[in-house]
Amino acid sequence: MTSDLNGKPVLVTGAGGFIGSHLTEALVRSGASVKALVHYNSRNDWAQLESLSPDVRSELDIVAGDIRDPFFTDTLVAGSEVVFHLAALIPIPYSYVAPGEYIDTNIKGTLNVLEACRRHGVRRLLHTSTSETYGTAKYTPIDEDHPLQGQSPYSASKIGADKLVESYWRSFETPVVTMRPFNTFGPRQSARAFLPTVITQALDADVIRVGSLGPVRDMNYVADTARGFVLAATAEGIDGETINLARGSGVTMGELLEMGVAATGRNPRIEQDPARVRPEKSEVLELIGDASRAERLLGWKPETSLEDGVRITAEWIREHLADYKPGIYNV
Repeated sequence: MTSDLNGKPVLVTGAGGFIGSHLTEALVRSGASVKALVHYNSRNDWAQLESLSPDVRSELDIVAGDIRDPFFTDTLVAGSEVVFHLAALIPIPYSYVAPGEYIDTNIKGTLNVLEACRRHGVRRLLHTSTSETYGTAKYTPIDEDHPLQGQSPYSASKIGADKLVESYWRSFETPVVTMRPFNTFGPRQSARAFLPTVITQALDADVIRVGSLGPVRDMNYVADTARGFVLAATAEGIDGETINLARGSGVTMGELLEMGVAATGRNPRIEQDPARVRPEKSEVLELIGDASRAERLLGWKPETSLEDGVRITAEWIREHLADYKPGIYNV
């Protein structure tokens, strides 16, 4: 597969993460020359890039480091034509106990990426936001003009990062596009997320412990999300834009639970675990996105049905269950 990125030098920060690994794979298959940043660790562990097929991994320039270091980040960005910025701390529960880490990584780290892109004349920076920045919907479907509401330290840190990106476009005309995916799911997602922890418990235990089942989410299969990023890398006339990637319909966590359990073929008991319930004012009750801008500017629409995506995800987790540390469900 080739695209307008064929042969172009691109950088993916957060390449070892869930969405980052799928995007990295899609970029390699599009013909891009990909530098992939993974978070430095003493084990030389490439996180989810370890799951890629050898033919894809062999095409990657994998670099270990940390975007919180401005000197490293400046060197990292040099020579890249397009930068996909996905490196971030994302587990919402952890943001309640370690908010400072989220400020350092999500805000200061993004500042380092922005400065490096400005210094080196990068043609486009694709910055990754999140639907959590909208908070509980004031209206649905949520378009990009919806107010932003910091309902957790995590979402507040991402709002801060988004606004920094906006400021670099307005102040310096840095060519940036903010991609705002709604809830993404699929193979390789960690058990910190709702669907993988449900499927993992269903495959391994007789009881599934869950948090709130009433919140509504707009679920996108990961390959669709990655495709949106690839399209945005070369679309014309979109610098300065914020673009939702969403299905446009919602499902309650209770409904998603039923779908996930059904995909395993098992029948465990369901129990609510108070430790998994967000603080009342922090819970985001409804996220349903309007992706008409993505369709108009990118020609993007979701292609994988929710049902097919859940089935594929359950099959993948079944084949990799040992990697999910069965019996340990602290997310």
